[in-house]
Amino acid sequence: MLDAAIRAPSAGNAQNWHFVVVRDAGQRHRVGALYRKASEIAEAVYKARGQPAHLTHAQWQRMMAGGAHLWNHMGDAPVLLVPCLHQRDMPACDALDPAWREYYDSERAYLNAIRGASIYPAVQNVILACRAFGLGTVITTNHLRVEAEFKALLSIPDDVDTFALMPIGWPEGRFGQLRRRPLDEVLHIDRW
Repeated sequence: MLDAAIRAPSAGNAQNWHFVVVRDAGQRHRVGALYRKASEIAEAVYKARGQPAHLTHAQWQRMMAGGAHLWNHMGDAPVLLVPCLHQRDMPACDALDPAWREYYDSERAYLNAIRGASIYPAVQNVILACRAFGLGTVITTNHLRVEAEFKALLSIPDDVDTFALMPIGWPEGRFGQLRRRPLDEVLHIDRW
């Protein structure tokens, strides 16, 4: 699965990704406890936001119950994967050709906006590889609400950001058909 991850594209072909694999039971449960702490915030936000229009009440309840199950059992997964990305440095402003220096701040903002483009394709490859092997996983980002504690627990350096937490294991049941909004509700051609 991780070999599939590193086959993904990355911005500027930087390949500045790293993957923390957590297998130790004690460490998984400590990660799970931090995840639960962060998920209490997520739960409050989901409840305040309310049921999305495209879901029935039963689907909404199932989604919330599934989330709560994940929040309460993250540390029980046999493997936790944390996709990370080394922060890319901008060259010093005075290293740029003078004609381009006025764009320095906007380029810094641009790099911040596209950071995920260098890791999320790798994450998607992991999801697909897991599915191909019959394993279950999901991408979750709730841990980012307590990322400083999370990084300290896993000894992740300050210049490395985490982008996902992925529990990996054998599903309790069979994979079912995924439910998605119809394409005609989300597709726009030539303009919105």
